[in-house]
Parts: sequence; structure tokens; C-alpha cells
Amino acid sequence: MKTADPAEEAQVRLEGKCSAMAVSWVLGVGALASRNSIFTIGDYYYKLFPDYHPDRVLTLVYQSLALATMVLFTYKESKINTRRRNMSGYILFFLTTLALVLLDLITSGKGGTQNYIFICVFVAAFGVADAHVQGGMVGDLSLMCPEFVQSFFGGMAASGALTSALRLITKAAFEKSDSGLRKGAVMFLAISTLLELVCIYLYAYVFPNLPVVKYYRTKAALEGSKTVSSDLLAVGIQTKASEQVVFEPLERLSKKELFFQNIDYSVEIFVIFLLSLSIFPGFLYENTGKHQWGSWYPLVLIAVFNLWDLIGRYMPLINFIKMENRKSLLLATLSRFLLIPAFHFTAKYGSPAMMLFLVSFLGLSNGYLTVCVMTVAPKGYKGPEQNALGNLLVLCLLGGIFAGVSLDWLWILD
Repeated sequence: MKTADPAEEAQVRLEGKCSAMAVSWVLGVGALASRNSIFTIGDYYYKLFPDYHPDRVLTLVYQSLALATMVLFTYKESKINTRRRNMSGYILFFLTTLALVLLDLITSGKGGTQNYIFICVFVAAFGVADAHVQGGMVGDLSLMCPEFVQSFFGGMAASGALTSALRLITKAAFEKSDSGLRKGAVMFLAISTLLELVCIYLYAYVFPNLPVVKYYRTKAALEGSKTVSSDLLAVGIQTKASEQVVFEPLERLSKKELFFQNIDYSVEIFVIFLLSLSIFPGFLYENTGKHQWGSWYPLVLIAVFNLWDLIGRYMPLINFIKMENRKSLLLATLSRFLLIPAFHFTAKYGSPAMMLFLVSFLGLSNGYLTVCVMTVAPKGYKGPEQNALGNLLVLCLLGGIFAGVSLDWLWILD
């Protein structure tokens, strides 16, 4: 077998890298656009269903289905067709967001238990789609290079920032008109629907054809990965890689071994999102009291969180402030528990300025620590192991979110 020229291989590996990062970013935006749409128009649902705690209930419904589906995917990750998994996720996002728009138009924006149940069902479908896309994409990108993972998570944070900005704009534009809140919410969902359609196209036709993506997927196939075979076939690569996987299977660590080798990273990603989601968004909507800002106050707080979360996810690009030491990451993660009493006393006795500062720090630390953990953990493993570890970390991430939104109900007792 002819040995590839190192210079030529390096050129192929870098060709299309910027385009791949850009597409990963857009796919990251699409991975959370639908979910963020639901939570960002929370003021609209609070108006329709004031007695049902919509933000807390919908978050819990979403995360329950996401976690349950992700458990199944993580158990079977080595045998799952990644292309079909990700495509199914983005298509489900598109169809469900469209269904929410149609439901609002058909019912003319009316409340009621029946309509609330329909919304809960659609949000549950979002959870299933999230497990398809987030685990599938992170596993797939983990076997490529850290920059793609960072871009994807940056896109997820940008999704929150963009949806918050759009929500503030639509609220301001329609606030004084009849049914203004509803018009802004429907427009918001329609934009999210179009974005999911763009993601379907990018993942199906653009991303797999980039040379750098072909290179990493072929490399993963040679290392024994079966999850990339469908992606390679989609671009006409059926090669020696497939034959080598069949005749010379390479040994890989089991999921149990990977988990125990990375148990600190697993705990960190779980705790990061447990803490964040025990405060955001339920506490910000229902437990920050009434202020002169009125209905704008929770929307501004959520926008501030999303903005600083986005900034935090790009900070690790600066090498000298990127945290890679395992003990430092664990210490920084656990220290965020101090934010719980800080939010408690600020909500009772503090000023809006202090609350804005705490929300900013919550978002910044959430984004920064997430990217540090998710980009450092897969280093040093073979392609199939990186894919498995990516799925394990996303499972811990969703587990942390589920635990956080469950504990968020304790603020009501307070």
C-alpha cells in the first residue's frame, strides 16, 4: 500500500477547515434554536397559561425525553448510523417547530389545557431531536478536531444570544399593537423553522463534502469506526477503509473504561449544567421579583446570560487563558455552587444591577468551562473512542440539565 506524502496529507487535512468550522457553528445554532425559541417566548406562554408554570414544566418535559433518548443512543453508539441520526434530529426539529406555528395559527393563540398538552407533546419531540443531534454531532466532531467541537458549542451559545436579541426586537416592535406578544412569538418560531431547514441542507450536502471532513472520517474508519460509513458512502468513499475495518478491526476501550478514565470530566460537565439550569431560566422568570422594568426584566436577564455564555465559549480560543489542568477544572466547576446563596440573597435584598452581574458570571463560567472540558477530554484517543466519549459527555451534560431543571422547582418553596 502506497504511503501518503506527509505534506500532501497535511494539506488535505487543512483544506476546508474554516468552512467546516463555519458550518459546525451554524449546525450548533440549529441544534438549540427550537428549544431556545420555546424558552425565549416564555412571556407569551405565561400570558396564555398563567397557572401552569410553563417555563419550568416545558423545560422538565424537554429534558426528560432528551435524557431518556440519549441513554439509548449512548448504549448503542458504536452501531448507530450517525448520518441518519443527525438528519433525523434536524428534520424532527423542523417539523415540530412548524407544528407549533400551525397550532398557534389554528387556535388563534388561545390558552386552555388542551392546547397546553399539545405544546408539551411538541416540546417532548424537541427533547428527542436534541438527543439525536447534540450527541450525534458532538460524537462526530470529537473524532475530528477540537476547533470543530468549539465551533459547534459556540453556535449553540450563539443560538441563545440570537434568539434573545430577536425576542427583544419583536417584543419592542409589536408591544403596542393588538396581539403584539403573539405576533412576535409566531414570527420568532417561523424564523427558527427556516433555520432548521438550512441546517438540514448544510448537514446533508455541504458538510460531508468538505475535504477536511472526508479526511477525518476516513481516518476514523481506518481506526475501526462504523458510525462514519454512511457519511463516507454519501460522498462516494467506499474504500480500502471499509475493507480494513472488516478484516483488521482495531481494539478500542469500552464505554465503561472510557467513563472511568474521564470520570472527572463527566462529573464536571454534569455539575456545570446542574448548577446553571437550577437557576436559568426558571428562577429568572419566576423568582426575581417585580421591578420597574416589568415584563422586560426576565427577558433582559435571559439575554444577558446567553450573551455571556457565548463570550465564554470563545475565551478558550486564547491559549493562555484556556484551562486544561484537570484539578483546576474540577475546582473551578465546584466553586460555582457559591452562586446559589448569592442568587438567593440578591433576589431578596439585592439590586437589579447586582442580579445582572451574577447572571453575567453564571453565563460566562457556563460557556467557558463547557468548552474547556469538551475540547480537552477527547485528546489522545482513537476515532471510535472519541465518538463514544463525546456521546458519554453529552449524556452527562443532559443528565446535569435534567437534575438542574428538577432542582429548580425548589425555588418555589423558597
